[in-house]
Amino acid sequence: MGRERAYHRPARRRRPVRGGVLVAGLGLGTCLVGVAGLGLWNVQLVLQAHGPVRETADTFFQEIVTGDPDQAYGKLCRDARGKWSQVGFASWVRTPPQVTGYEIVDVSVATRGGRPRGTVTVRLTREGGASEQRDLPVVQEDGRWRVCGDPF
Repeated sequence: MGRERAYHRPARRRRPVRGGVLVAGLGLGTCLVGVAGLGLWNVQLVLQAHGPVRETADTFFQEIVTGDPDQAYGKLCRDARGKWSQVGFASWVRTPPQVTGYEIVDVSVATRGGRPRGTVTVRLTREGGASEQRDLPVVQEDGRWRVCGDPF
């Protein structure tokens, strides 16, 4: 009668879902940390660029108003210097009605394709008192901020 059965431990259930959820959670956490780091880097880049962008535009227009277009020409980006020779730029600046004053209204900096770009909104005053508002693009080139596009 009696043979006793040997004790066998019941088979352990494997729970692959728990492991998968753990791996997915770790992956999601890593992605969130990466996105937060990139976001902070972008914010820091934009905040640090605000002052130099404003200073570049301010210096550029100060040189235009004081009658020193040759110095202002040196603040232009490569593309703008490709469109204008130094002599052509100087004669264009001296064409009436000349700019006699300016006021920087707004400065904004954003990144496009990982590169910072600034836009300075400036109100120009011309001879005779007429004024107009312009958006001046400012780009970073060779580690320096330069005026790009048509400033007038």
